[in-house]
Amino acid sequence: MKEVQKVKLKDVDFKNLNMDIIKGLFLEYKEIILYVIFGGFTTLINVGSFFIMTHFFNWDENLSNFIAIVLAVLFAYITNKDMVFHSKAKSVKEKLLEFFKFILGRAFTMIIEFGGGVILFKTPIPEIVSKIMLTVIVIILNFFISKFFAFKTKKES
Repeated sequence: MKEVQKVKLKDVDFKNLNMDIIKGLFLEYKEIILYVIFGGFTTLINVGSFFIMTHFFNWDENLSNFIAIVLAVLFAYITNKDMVFHSKAKSVKEKLLEFFKFILGRAFTMIIEFGGGVILFKTPIPEIVSKIMLTVIVIILNFFISKFFAFKTKKES
């Protein structure tokens, strides 16, 4: 069985696309692909749990939103730690530090998103367009914060 090599997007001839090239692209961009996939699941958990709590349990919207956000962030932490960035933390101290850095990063991007909303919602840009722009910025920032801050190993420092 031949070994599949990583493939850069710029090197792909899309007219002659085959399974080896697709596998090579996946290997090259695996971290980003998995981040996007688990980000989608995180969003489903956030919105889905909010919907269930408000529509089936008739819980208060603010309480439901808070719980939904906590569930989504915990899911994001676990999947990012184990399946996207493959944490090397071994001791309890290392794991707690990693978790703290992850939460700190999410708090930072929440401030960016909220502050951006305060500014952008006063402009002629439609609110939903502003929200989408801010969400894209936050997703990109969260990726880099997770990769280079929260889950960075000592070797990478």
